[in-house]
Amino acid sequence: MLQAGALGLTGLGLNHLGMLDAAAKEPGVIAKLPKAKAKSVIYIFLSGGLAQQDSFDMKPDAPSELRGEFKPIATRTPGLQICEHLPELAKRSDKWALCRSLTHHYNEHSQGHFVMLTGRSDLPLGFDPSKPKETDHPSIAAIANHILPQNNLPPAIVLPEKLVHRTGRVIPGQFAGYMGARRDPFFVEASRFNATNYGAFPEYLFHHGRGKEDGRQLVFDAPSFTLPEGLDMKRVESRLGLTSHLDQQQAHLETAGDAQQMDRYRSAAISLLGDPKVKGAFEVHNADPKLQDRYGRNSFGWSLLMARQLVESGVRLVQVNLGNNEAWDTHQAAFPNLKNFLFPPTDKAVSALLDDLSERGLLDDTLVVMTGEFGRTSRIFKIPSATLPGRDHWGAAQSVFFAGGGVQGGHVVGSTDKIGAYPDSDPQTPENLAATIYDALGIPKSFVWHDMIQRPFHVYHGEPISGLFS
Repeated sequence: MLQAGALGLTGLGLNHLGMLDAAAKEPGVIAKLPKAKAKSVIYIFLSGGLAQQDSFDMKPDAPSELRGEFKPIATRTPGLQICEHLPELAKRSDKWALCRSLTHHYNEHSQGHFVMLTGRSDLPLGFDPSKPKETDHPSIAAIANHILPQNNLPPAIVLPEKLVHRTGRVIPGQFAGYMGARRDPFFVEASRFNATNYGAFPEYLFHHGRGKEDGRQLVFDAPSFTLPEGLDMKRVESRLGLTSHLDQQQAHLETAGDAQQMDRYRSAAISLLGDPKVKGAFEVHNADPKLQDRYGRNSFGWSLLMARQLVESGVRLVQVNLGNNEAWDTHQAAFPNLKNFLFPPTDKAVSALLDDLSERGLLDDTLVVMTGEFGRTSRIFKIPSATLPGRDHWGAAQSVFFAGGGVQGGHVVGSTDKIGAYPDSDPQTPENLAATIYDALGIPKSFVWHDMIQRPFHVYHGEPISGLFS
């Protein structure tokens, strides 16, 4: 009873208390990292799968049933073209690079999410696409969260929501798996799960079959770290002293690891409550109105604005899930939905992120990565229930967007064949993508982490993608 009620003695009034459990992790196991390419990484994940032929690897000379409706436009980089509906990113091609040849073997969402979020192409024994399991490989974010030192904020944060299928099942690959749940990344639940619509609410909310939806009822709920009325930090610290004393009296009922775990839990809570800068890093609705307008006053814009604020506050890896409920899964009405609902807020928000990071002197120190779980088929098709066509899942080829962190602007790594179906040169794997992120963060290639029974596990399972960095 004393153990269960100890935390309650603090009276913490948090509307996101559950997130603190993830922040209460073991101390960073690397005391001092070697010099990193980047201080931080923002990993933008387009859940559902972006079609490479309709975005960053267009095939204008392919037959009409393959090339689609969109036309390529020139970017700032001579010879480099991307989709006409990404005009703001085209203007900033000096800030970003592409890998057009990432490939894996999976054409289903859960498997694709898993390999792209963990950086492991091999599925673990007993993998269940319907739910996360303790035997899963840890996610890139979980590994960063465990290895990198913690200051006032967790090293790795995922926002604005967990990735959840429209049926309500949580998609595997986002968590710490056999690292243990205590090493899960810190999840910010700012966007409530919505099983019926997709996209950047309020103005870009849509349904794949019906088109535009009314998103005014949906709220982007930035975390609020506040104390209850009448409770100040001095009283909190006093109550924590009593809690520590009770813990000592109950030590014979606890393992050392569990006791340390609870100490870190409380420490994280007090840090979030006591530091105005930390609390401000999560607040987007009170940001400069002009800055909100630049990013876009929608769930995509607010998410990337929060990501910038977090890396500026010292968070090392922020994973931003742009698209609830596999929003980029364009089986039907692909072209109007990309044109009207998905590309506009993404083009605007990612461009604003690059500009904002650059203006604040953070772009050289922040690697931005954007991809989904797979690409899409070259051939356009129509499912029986649809009135307009789309593209199916395709793991064999997809494009990955990189910016900042020393990336060579305007550079392209790898290529695909004439119809964008398979890598034609320099194929890359999810392992290489993960290695690129770890290398940027300064995690040594030789590093291993240990589980609770001291079994060693390697972090790297591939090599960083060569040719990206200047």
